[in-house]
Amino acid sequence: MISLAAPDATMYWLSRRTRNDQFLLYCFTESGRTDSALRAEILQRCAAVPELRLRLHDDPTGLAYPRWIPAEPAAAQIEQHRLPAPHWPELLAAVGRLTGTGVDARESPWRLHIFREVRDGPVCGSPATVVVLQISHALVDGRGASRIARALFTEPSPPEAGSASPGAEPVGETPPPGTVPAECRPVSAAGEPEPKGGRSARPASAEQALGPPGADEFAPVPRIGGLPADRDTRSPGIPAVPLASLRAAVTLPVGIARTVRRGMAAARARNELAALTTAGRVPPPGTGYPPGPLNGPAEVTGHAARLLVCPADDFRVPGLSVTVVGLTAVSIAVERYLRACGAQVSRLGAQVPMALPPRRGVRNNYRSLGVDLAAGEQDPRRRAALIAAELTARRRRARHPLLDAQDAVDAVLPPLLLRRDVRDYPIDSIPEQVTGHTVVSSVNRGPADLRFGGAPVRFTGGFPALGAVMHLTHGIHGLGETVTLSVHADPGVVDPDVYADHLRDALRELPRLRD
Repeated sequence: MISLAAPDATMYWLSRRTRNDQFLLYCFTESGRTDSALRAEILQRCAAVPELRLRLHDDPTGLAYPRWIPAEPAAAQIEQHRLPAPHWPELLAAVGRLTGTGVDARESPWRLHIFREVRDGPVCGSPATVVVLQISHALVDGRGASRIARALFTEPSPPEAGSASPGAEPVGETPPPGTVPAECRPVSAAGEPEPKGGRSARPASAEQALGPPGADEFAPVPRIGGLPADRDTRSPGIPAVPLASLRAAVTLPVGIARTVRRGMAAARARNELAALTTAGRVPPPGTGYPPGPLNGPAEVTGHAARLLVCPADDFRVPGLSVTVVGLTAVSIAVERYLRACGAQVSRLGAQVPMALPPRRGVRNNYRSLGVDLAAGEQDPRRRAALIAAELTARRRRARHPLLDAQDAVDAVLPPLLLRRDVRDYPIDSIPEQVTGHTVVSSVNRGPADLRFGGAPVRFTGGFPALGAVMHLTHGIHGLGETVTLSVHADPGVVDPDVYADHLRDALRELPRLRD
């Protein structure tokens, strides 16, 4: 059994207070196979992915971190939904309802939802099958979830002539943020979170399902293959948990001492970073933003999903990344929507997750950047250039080694203290300063060579979670020659159809970025 790293445990404990699952949508051409055949095929694929053969076991004393233990995929984790009418608007309504649910990682950290014979969808001229992978953020981050999906929907290659059965590529791993995600921490006047005190025939153990990292950033997601299913070993190892509790109790004073020592080092690192910033050697921190109309109320009243599927060429602008082009469209759309609602818009910001280098044993590995969206700039090219420069500066600062000192504190924080922090943190209130007014998460999900039931994939999408502070989030997801802008909105705060129209109009202006 493998204990969760502090950032992953934070995601798990947060899931007990708010919905933070990931939802990955893949649209395929409708398969000619029967429902039972599709379910049997995908269940077999799930059993070949090590990350999908785990569940969490809580430490009964709370002194040790929860642990991943083996658990075979079950048919109950694959749900086929029947829509009232098999049309795209009904599908979007069903996906919106799903985003308001959460898995219990102690029973299963994932669930697969299947919708068949969906008509009138984007790109697909014929009926489609839509598959939604719902997965706990404690298990993987955005890129890790995309790698799992690629393993599920990559059909095995036929064996070469004269060879034995095809081998299996080991599944990749994944990565963390700080103890409480940046969007859940107090934000200083400076806009930064305030500090706090090989091939294998089969996986030998759960450790092989816990590996390196990916992250929520628009970088190619490598292909991964599956691993053959092993026997169900759900119970072995559980008796060892009391021993882990005892070990945690014995080492608690040592853990507290290490936390204090590293906290002092983090304070020195902050002072050094401030000096480098004053000297102009490191970009200054983001300024933070006062909450706006999209950042309240504290309670999410509902969930709505929308997807705009575009040709990848629309996002190919010389000198600009796909993420910057997408941020520019979001910037224009949000500003126009708020002005149409009568709001005064002087400044706008987006919270953008950025990948960090892998760290062993950590599965959520990113930092959230507060990126200014250049509100008020009328020239789209100038707006895009300002956003690109801002994103570059935020990344430069976020990658500075001195910021790793806070991560080092989090890494040794005793679970008892971290769990208390997550339990007591006021995530149901709106802070005086926020890192952004909306979220934009960007992930390239690779080539469009995926299949489900022998049918080819058409496009993909995803929906970052809503919360007390964020009532409008976006996903930018590339797959082959498509880029999808996904919208997840609280309809009590944002009219999803009106906003989607603004976003669609903004996307039509992207060609002007090339002029």
